[in-house]
Amino acid sequence: MALLGSGSWATALAKILTENHFHLHWWFRNGEDIQQFRHRRHHPRYLSSVSFDMRKLTLDTDAGMIIRQSDWVIICIPSAFLKETLDALPPDIFHGKYVVSGVKGMVAGANVLLNDYLTERFSLPLDHYFSITGPCHAEEVAAEKLSYLTISGTDLRASRRIAGRFVTRYLKTVINNDIWGTQYAAILKNIYAIGAGIVQGLGYGDNFLSVYIANCALEMTQFGEAVCRLQHHENDHRNAFSSACLGDLLVTCYSQYSRNRTFGRMIGKGYSVKSAQLEMNMIAEGYFAAQSVFEINKQVQTPMPIAAALYEVLWQGRSAREAFHALEKLFV
Repeated sequence: MALLGSGSWATALAKILTENHFHLHWWFRNGEDIQQFRHRRHHPRYLSSVSFDMRKLTLDTDAGMIIRQSDWVIICIPSAFLKETLDALPPDIFHGKYVVSGVKGMVAGANVLLNDYLTERFSLPLDHYFSITGPCHAEEVAAEKLSYLTISGTDLRASRRIAGRFVTRYLKTVINNDIWGTQYAAILKNIYAIGAGIVQGLGYGDNFLSVYIANCALEMTQFGEAVCRLQHHENDHRNAFSSACLGDLLVTCYSQYSRNRTFGRMIGKGYSVKSAQLEMNMIAEGYFAAQSVFEINKQVQTPMPIAAALYEVLWQGRSAREAFHALEKLFV
């Protein structure tokens, strides 16, 4: 199996797969990280408490070679770097491969889901594509806290097979065929989690936060259904909503480990977007997603007052306090 990406989520998935006795060909952008990893037997920057059996890992900076040596390719690259990394690969690199996406955003600049980009750029068949969504934080996987993963794919038999590779005593899996709905939900929840952090940073209480999240869940469902209708995708949100959608939204808005919530809290306390980005050690996917969803909704045209307000705060310099005062009047 190949693993592209070397952040905390990629490291958590590597922990699961190597514990289940799979050998991983693991791509790192940074060669120095590989050297330190080989010396210490753990990632030098993320989830350093997790030790690895190095006999189960082949680490390299050559993404093309990593992919060619594997039938299954797991992609966990931050959305901001996806296009740059994938565009450097030859157009036939994924021929005959199965791709599992652990990406928590859209392909930045193209404003499309990873499966749609891979189909257009590399002619990857849809039934060779699967997505992994939550609710699941990398830090809790590292601590072996009971967690859940949702595996989505059009080929349910293959989905069960890939889901079985992630089952451990502390990790359970759910499968469904709602590729587009679960991925859009995973993207939106990161945007809304930034808002949850802003709520905290501005000094609102738990009562308002609960109303905010309830309205986010409604907005998420309406957008997911509208965009899938527009793009002629069949989906069943009832199949995925309880875990992959609502569960992931809740944990990302409430958890201490949520980088999007942390980023939003800094914005709510008065940090500029630039200064908050500089202070954080990890990428807040919701920042980039806010722009992508704003652009997509120009076509979808479904009411999204929360996502629109957060886009204005993050990308157009609107005051966070002013934006949330306006939202107060809309919530029911």
